[in-house]
Amino acid sequence: MSTVSLKLQKRLAASVLKCGERKIWLDPNEINEISLANSRRNIARLHRDGLIIKKPVVVHSRARVNLRNEAKRKGRHTGIGKRRGTANARLPFKVLWMRRIRVLRRLLRKMRDAKKIDKHIYHSLYLLAKGNQFKNKRVLLETIHSMKTVKAQEKALAEQAVARKGRAKARLDRKAARAEKKDEDVDPSN
Repeated sequence: MSTVSLKLQKRLAASVLKCGERKIWLDPNEINEISLANSRRNIARLHRDGLIIKKPVVVHSRARVNLRNEAKRKGRHTGIGKRRGTANARLPFKVLWMRRIRVLRRLLRKMRDAKKIDKHIYHSLYLLAKGNQFKNKRVLLETIHSMKTVKAQEKALAEQAVARKGRAKARLDRKAARAEKKDEDVDPSN
């Protein structure tokens, strides 16, 4: 018994069901009925009846990929032998710089707005940050504290100097007044 060619039916079914011919299943028990279908409408009717079926998509599991990615998150499989790009290609130096400078500038802005540093200290530190002076936030904070203490000391010294000058002037005034009084006391006797 020669087998009937169902090439036409397979092609039409692929077109009707919008898939490839390899995804079409033709019921082997109903070959004679399927072979009579020579139009798209007939093929659609056979599909409704279940004689022609669109096979499900073949599973392409990502389980192994997910497992490996989980391990990579923990830091596995990232040694020197697994690296293809340069360090700069994997994480650009520019990105690191941008992250760091934004952190430093944000801190400076916050401290200036909170009146913890004045605009002069802000400006000098801003330029130093731009010049790659601070490798992280901690170093910048240490510098800010040291600058503030130096400024406070200078202010205290200036106030002391002003007070000392004031006292010296008062002493001189008193001396001059005493000398004047002495002169007055001496003059009436003449």
